[in-house]
Amino acid sequence: MKSVVANRFCNYVKIHTSSDSRSDTVPSTLIQLGFARLLAEECKSIGLTDISLDTNGYVMATLPKNCNDDIPTIGFIAHMDTSPDASGDAVNPRITENYNGEDISLNGITLSPKEFPSLLHYIGDTIITSDGTTLLGADDKAGIAEILTAMEYLIAHPEIKHGTIRIAFTPDEEIGRGADHFDVNAFGADFAYTVDGGKIGELEYENFNAARADIQIKGKSVHPGTAKNIMINASLLASEIISALPKNETPATTEGYEGFFHVAHLEGSVSSASLSIIIRDFDKNNFEARKSFLQSVVAQINASFAEPPIFIRIRDEYFNMKSVIENHMHIVDLAKKAMTLCNITPSVQPIRGGTDGARLSFMNLPCPNIFTGGHNFHGPFEFIPVSSMEKAVQVLVTIVQLSAQQS
Repeated sequence: MKSVVANRFCNYVKIHTSSDSRSDTVPSTLIQLGFARLLAEECKSIGLTDISLDTNGYVMATLPKNCNDDIPTIGFIAHMDTSPDASGDAVNPRITENYNGEDISLNGITLSPKEFPSLLHYIGDTIITSDGTTLLGADDKAGIAEILTAMEYLIAHPEIKHGTIRIAFTPDEEIGRGADHFDVNAFGADFAYTVDGGKIGELEYENFNAARADIQIKGKSVHPGTAKNIMINASLLASEIISALPKNETPATTEGYEGFFHVAHLEGSVSSASLSIIIRDFDKNNFEARKSFLQSVVAQINASFAEPPIFIRIRDEYFNMKSVIENHMHIVDLAKKAMTLCNITPSVQPIRGGTDGARLSFMNLPCPNIFTGGHNFHGPFEFIPVSSMEKAVQVLVTIVQLSAQQS
């Protein structure tokens, strides 16, 4: 495989970097720091300057301007961690060259166009998957590979005039903490793009409002034969909370601008149980109503006990960046024009999720999201076409070129 960006990507995905929402450390997993060190060294090796790696695992670097024009400083950002929803350990990327439109057989699973018809858009392309036992990690190691490949290309082609470019790689995006310790002032960009989207052409500046409810349940375990009016089964109380959630408001039953509740983690016994529920909605009022609803469910169950056995903590994770980006639509238009010049039809749509850019936009760094080319993130059916990765690199380079031309 001769693709520079694809080879870089395949090297990255072999490095285990899953984040962990149950951890209180920064980053949440120390394995992310190892990857951060590698990326800092790679930034140095390709010729970037002002390279920094802080104790929290944030990597930043600069491609200095190569002309005297007054050009805005552009940032490109991607995250280092992979989702804890599926194993990210011992990822073994599998290459399918000249894809023929048929099933791709992996270990224990089949990636089929019958279930994933988007595969048929890539007949003749080279497809990268995992071996079927792990996720792949295109979210967001594809973004990292694309950013560094674009920087390497610009360094090798000094005839392309550009302003200062800043890049950053963040930890813990998948658990909603990617912007917690991001130093916007040190980054110093006028605006930025996260390279963290899906299929080719995606361009996003709307995202969910997001919160996570962590619920702890304290039960009372006694012998079941003499348990009447004494036992409190924590697992049953967890199931009662889940049963109270609207059946048609889950990730599997919603699309577009529809919000949902998602039971992300459940663990329990008679004596104790823990439950993690993520709350998502584009509309701020509906978002607040969802949080209130979940709190009322817990309050109603607790009211049946002399000592409430259920403890709930709801933590906001990020908000819909649309309200910020609407005041900076020129950066969306810049990305649209870049895609069009690269023969890509921009697909402007809401993110049914979030990126670091959502929070960074509220930290005075307007930051819409650009595609990586990946599909089916967070699981073993994940795949990415090499041509989409190469197009992402072209789009980043073209954004830089256009910014210089428009200044």
